[in-house]
Amino acid sequence: MELKIGELASLTGTNAPTVRYYEEIGLLPKPARRDGGQRSYGDGDVSRLTFIRRCREFGFPIERVRDLVGLLESPERPCVEARDLAAAQLAEVRKKLKELRALERSIADFVTRCDESCAGGPGSDCVILEDLARPDCGCGH
Repeated sequence: MELKIGELASLTGTNAPTVRYYEEIGLLPKPARRDGGQRSYGDGDVSRLTFIRRCREFGFPIERVRDLVGLLESPERPCVEARDLAAAQLAEVRKKLKELRALERSIADFVTRCDESCAGGPGSDCVILEDLARPDCGCGH
């Protein structure tokens, strides 16, 4: 199979600038070139780009994607390395969830306080605006 960059992008759910970026940073190998200089991709490129896209959908940062691609290319390496990378990503996701829950509580508190004390009044008396303007808003941030 010989694909142009747009065809590869379409097949893998990415876009051409992303394909070029992944080539530039070494996640995708430099493609063969057709007469006229157009990039030419094959089945292996489709698989690899799909793998990279899926890793990114799971939130893996580029360096972890690079590590996972390295594992993919080195079948003699143990599966536990992939598990460890996934576990590290899971820990990051859980940390972000904890931060988002704290943020949710803070914003919910703003809304509740506004409903209780100033909703319907002039914006200059709004507790949300006042709290956001204070250096120590007490919101945990």
